[in-house]
Amino acid sequence: MRAATIRDGKIAVEEHPDPKPQAGELLVRVHAAGLNGADMHQLAGRYPAPPGSPPDIPGLELAGEVVDVGDEVRRFEVGDRVMAIVGGGGQGELAIVHERVAMPIPDELDWTAAGGVPEVFCTAHDALFTQAGLSVGERLLVHGAAGGVGMAAVQLGTMTGARVSATVRDEHCREQIATLGVRALAPDEFVEAGPFDVILELVGAPNFPANFEAIALRGRIGIVGIGGGAQTELNLGTLMYKRVRMFGTVMRARSLEEKAMMTRGVETAVLPGFVSGDLSVFVAATYPLDQVAEAYERFQVGGKLGKIVLEM
Repeated sequence: MRAATIRDGKIAVEEHPDPKPQAGELLVRVHAAGLNGADMHQLAGRYPAPPGSPPDIPGLELAGEVVDVGDEVRRFEVGDRVMAIVGGGGQGELAIVHERVAMPIPDELDWTAAGGVPEVFCTAHDALFTQAGLSVGERLLVHGAAGGVGMAAVQLGTMTGARVSATVRDEHCREQIATLGVRALAPDEFVEAGPFDVILELVGAPNFPANFEAIALRGRIGIVGIGGGAQTELNLGTLMYKRVRMFGTVMRARSLEEKAMMTRGVETAVLPGFVSGDLSVFVAATYPLDQVAEAYERFQVGGKLGKIVLEM
């Protein structure tokens, strides 16, 4: 098979042996695979694949057709359309997916859209609801809302009945996000727009300590992305006075059991939103596999609204 391959800090397409499914695994012919910030960190040598995942083939999410199954597979069969989060290897023509983290693709999603769902909607749903406990009527602020996770979080918050605000650096993207019925803000406007019960941080250090000014009493701050920087100075007194709960989260390093539980939650609570039309996958650009280097360059430039997706 052909796959996007990292060699010496560069990305290109190379030939690899076809993978073989083991017990409980699906072999999936990939039709589309979304790019994510973790892929950029892996390319730069800062985020190696976890044990058991291909060390040189990036890709944390995919959509495709089951072409073979291992022993003990019970839920899916050859020919099924599935999408999934994986520890790596998603950006190839074939990929191994454990059936416990695979989800059926709703008929309303084409291959390209489905390829941009698993990573971002699993991440956003887990951070907002499982960890932050966002509920109806609460005030949600999403920093860096133009990216894949940000767009997913904005939509999930709105669908749940939260009052959603979003910071976006690019003015054109900010105008587009405002059409979703949320309050779109420039990054320097959010303190005055608060307070917020939940802040989803997808940028990192530049928004601190201002996040502590904008958070409400007993608010929750979830740190999902640090592309803007990881080092900051915190006033622990403010954290204590406001009784703020702050947590960080990553998904790639989680165990199969954790990922399976997260996937089932998304399948139950999120996938119906695509059927009803309450949720959409915003795709900023698509690239064929042979143009994977250009796709990575486009991702790193920024200023995009939604997902960059590789099509096989």
